[in-house]
Formats: sequence, structure tokens, C-alpha cells
Amino acid sequence: MRISSLLKTIAIAGGLSVAAVSPAALADVKLMGSGASFPAPIYAKWFKDFSSANKGVRVDYQSKGSGAGIQDFVNQVVDFAGSDAAMSDEETAQAKNGVVLLPMTAGEIVLTYNLKGVDELKLPRDVYPAIFSGEITKWNDPKIAAANPGVELPDQEITVVVRSDSSGTTYVFTGHLAEISESFKTSIGQEKSPQWPKSTKFVKAPKNDGVTATVKQTPGSIGYIEYGFAKLTKAPTAVLENQAGTFVAAGAETGAAALATAEFPAGNLPGSNVPDLRAWIMDPAGDDAYPIVSYTWLLFPETQDAEKAKVARDLVEYVLTEGQKSADSMGYIPLPANVVEKVREVSALIQ
Repeated sequence: MRISSLLKTIAIAGGLSVAAVSPAALADVKLMGSGASFPAPIYAKWFKDFSSANKGVRVDYQSKGSGAGIQDFVNQVVDFAGSDAAMSDEETAQAKNGVVLLPMTAGEIVLTYNLKGVDELKLPRDVYPAIFSGEITKWNDPKIAAANPGVELPDQEITVVVRSDSSGTTYVFTGHLAEISESFKTSIGQEKSPQWPKSTKFVKAPKNDGVTATVKQTPGSIGYIEYGFAKLTKAPTAVLENQAGTFVAAGAETGAAALATAEFPAGNLPGSNVPDLRAWIMDPAGDDAYPIVSYTWLLFPETQDAEKAKVARDLVEYVLTEGQKSADSMGYIPLPANVVEKVREVSALIQ
């Protein structure tokens, strides 16, 4: 530990002399966070590596869903939160110490399925919203069959696996479906916890890993998960038709092509001097763009304990530099250079 850091810690502990303090008397700085399961695999790596590289610092994160993370943040029971839905204007207004919203990485939402003997499944733009609104109910539906010539699709009902928790992944996914399907928009709409069709063929599971496991265990099922979970578990994923009419598989290049279309707002968060870094890509244009892509955000209080604020800023800098190097291999999209600079600039407001 550096002498300046040591003296600062001693001063906070009550002004003891250097000679009177043993290493055991120096309090560790711990940041506790909760929220989105979408980025949980890469957060686990980042926070563990950062903690290992910084003696006396520990960063823990509980994956419990974006909605729960936002609630924990608003209730001040965590030091930071993760959310795939960022925060709404109403939610930011509830943050007693303000909020700094920082996109930390980005990822694709994929449709994983369990169909014996089907190695590749193409789902047209008018089909996958209809599956999740309960309008298409059989795997051998003519619209699915037409997109998959030569593929033996079973005469089997589709089991749709959705999230049981309040979820940012669900918010992004339903936002995309509502953007491309008027029928889905009016019947279900964009929500963290939507009212899915009341059907025995709609099954709920918690978090990304719960949906992944349920689909793997349920023949004839389909569910939405983050690409990183699919990559980690080698789960099959559907090839989706994008806005340009091209069938595109999820991956680093197709995700980056979609991310390149994102634009951040020009102003600040409502009632705040903190720049607004909430950007959405609900239906990206471009031949090579994968259709369902989103940033995921870390939420920090604007004002907090000085030691924790310093660790939070250092953590953000670590993620923007060393952390981004592992994004691609884990199924996430590294932040573009211009976004890294924006995040670095705004993170200085964590005080």
C-alpha cells in the first residue's frame, strides 16, 4: 500500500499515528453491487481480477436481475448496480445521491432452442415476435417451414421460456419485438416484467442461466438469453432476419455492426449535470447487423464515501482498459473507442 493511501486510511480510521497502526487495523474497501444477469459472467471475471490486482479492495456482485438491482440501488443497500435497462427518468429521480449511468459492455440477445436434429434454424422477422406473443404455436408452422427448406421440423407445440424476474434482458428483447411487430406492441409491449400470454406452453425461469437450463431440459422449447451464456454453454441459437432482410447469426462482427448505429443523447440526465449515456438500438439497420443488441450499464451514486468513490473510478478505468480485452472471448462486444472516452469522462463525476 502506498504511504499516501496508508495515511489517508489512518486519518479516516480516527487519526491514529503511523506507529500505532498494525496492518490488521487498516479497513478494506469493499464495493457491493447487484443487478443484471446478462453481464454477470464477464462482471465476475472483471471484479475478481480487479480485486486481485488491488490489495485491500474487494468488489462483489450478486446477479439477481436488472429490476432488483435498480431497487437495491434506489434503496441504498448496494454501492452500485448493474442494469441492461439503464434507469428510467422516474427511477433516476428516486436516487437520493444522484446517479452516474455508464455503459460498460454490450451484448446480443439470442434465441436458443431445443429441437432434436435441427442444427440450424432460421426465424424470419415476422415469425419470432409471433412465437413470443403466442400467435405461432407449432414448430412446423408454414412460415417457419418456408424459411427452413429441407429441415425436418416436428409437428410439436412450441414451449416458450421467458424470464420470471424483473429483467433488463427482457426489457431490451421486448423493446425489439415491439419495434418490429405492431401486434406484439399492442398485446404485450416493452416491459421488464411483461404480461406474457396465459398458456401452459409459456414457462418462466429466473435469470439468463435459468432460461438456458430450462430450454436445455425441455424438448421443443425456445427462449431468449444473452449470447455469452449461449457461447459458454454451447447452446444452439437461431439465425434471425434483420431489418435489411438478411438472415444473420450472432457474433462479434454482426454485433459490432449493430452497435455502430447507436447514438447517445445530447443532454444530461433529467435534473442533473451528469451527461445522459442511455442509448438504445431497437432495430439496427445494415446488411450485417445482428437485430437484437444492447449496451449494459453500471450505476454508481454521484456522491458517496470518498474512499469508495475512488475505488469506483479505478474500477471503471480498469474495465475500460484491461477489461475490454476479454469481452469478445466471453461473448460480449468491446466498447468502441469513442464510447470508451465518453465513459471515462463521465466517470470522473463519481465523487
